[in-house]
Amino acid sequence: MGSEKLIRVMPGASQRLLGLLTRQGRLEHGALRIAVVGGGCSGLQYKMDLVDGPMPRDILVLSAGVRVVVDPKSALFVSGSELDYSDDLQQGGFKVKNPNAVVTCSCGESFSA
Repeated sequence: MGSEKLIRVMPGASQRLLGLLTRQGRLEHGALRIAVVGGGCSGLQYKMDLVDGPMPRDILVLSAGVRVVVDPKSALFVSGSELDYSDDLQQGGFKVKNPNAVVTCSCGESFSA
């Protein structure tokens, strides 16, 4: 079990995620997996998926009513981050505010730490 010091889900993201989990019938055991993978303009990017639950070595965080799972390697990069959601037409979607990101791409999809 982890804490919101690892990742914190903001109210807008929570509302959107709970709706998605409900529609998929995963509300009771489902979770959002956040991973950091190589790629993007700045070298690293976020990968997010709805999953049925944590894998054996995952860190599980309950934040704003949402279960979030992060693998140990990705946890090094996302520690202290906030996940939010925006309905903005141009820049809408899930956004990670990461204090560890030294450089971010202008598209907001990749970063380096």
